[in-house]
Amino acid sequence: MASSTRPHTVLRRAVALTAVLAALCFTAACGSSDKSGSGSGKVSVSLITKDSINPFFVAMQKGAKEAAAKNGVDLSVGAGKQDGDEQGQITLIENAIAKGQDGILITPNGPGVNSAIKKARDAGLFVIALDTPPDPADTVDITFATDNFKAGELIGKWAAAHMAGKPAVIAMLDLFNDKVVSVDYNRDQGFLSGMGIDVKDKTKNGDEAPTGSYSGGTYKIVCNEPTNGAQPDGKTAMERCLAKNPDINLVYSINEPAGIGASEALKAVGKTATIVSVDGGCLGVSMVKSGVIAATAQQYPVKMAQLGVEAIAKIAKGGAKPQTSPGLDFFDTGEALVTDNPAQGVPSITSDAGSKICWGTVG
Repeated sequence: MASSTRPHTVLRRAVALTAVLAALCFTAACGSSDKSGSGSGKVSVSLITKDSINPFFVAMQKGAKEAAAKNGVDLSVGAGKQDGDEQGQITLIENAIAKGQDGILITPNGPGVNSAIKKARDAGLFVIALDTPPDPADTVDITFATDNFKAGELIGKWAAAHMAGKPAVIAMLDLFNDKVVSVDYNRDQGFLSGMGIDVKDKTKNGDEAPTGSYSGGTYKIVCNEPTNGAQPDGKTAMERCLAKNPDINLVYSINEPAGIGASEALKAVGKTATIVSVDGGCLGVSMVKSGVIAATAQQYPVKMAQLGVEAIAKIAKGGAKPQTSPGLDFFDTGEALVTDNPAQGVPSITSDAGSKICWGTVG
């Protein structure tokens, strides 16, 4: 009797074992490394920019899409409603976590997103900041960015040489006045340091002496006004500065849209001033060529995005993590001074040269 019933017993045990293995396989997603839930097996990444209006971030999005297509990455693109919209970015980070994506590329809108980034990393996502290093830098796994202090320093050195000892009456058109963002204070403080003006705290805007000496002569800082990095706000900020002192002859602007706005405000009251900026976008370089902006420090957002996409794709497939540049807490994607009026001792390229590489290449 025992020998006649054994095959049935073995069969029942085999069926039971198969059922257990099937359940375990379902739970562990056997045979698939896809975290996105799409079943495609592709690496899945979210790009979260500050906004989708500024040409800088539009170029970054295009660069990321091109790199995603080349590297077989499933890319989601989102942005805050405007520069400074932290809650909008937090929602997008939480969406990336819920989708089980492999990584996030983000240009942080402020320190308010730090806790959401930590949550993403705790969930196993590799997070790379682009353009704007968070504070502290180790909030993310790594940052790909311009050395914003060096970029500011380049335009500051150029401005000091251009002023050639004349009294400098300066308007500082910053990004924010209600939050602290590294790109804001690094560019501002880099510019002043390049001018030879003593800055008390390199991580704080507006605490330097309002009057004193720069490397070539005397200076007076009239204002530190927020622009949100936007042309209309740049114009309004410059109008407020001119109301305080109509003799402004040197304008530092956080980016070219703000600088263009400042130019509009100056033109409206029949004034002129030397405007320097940072970004080096195609529009900005054309403003250098036309003389609206005297000099700008060019950076490369397309390169930042492409490197970020490639890095997460490599890591998701078992590759090595990227490393920071020597002596820095981020990976420096480069910067170059663009002007058609070179200053001795300050390396620069012409607007024609800058137009060929503005923001990197797409396509």
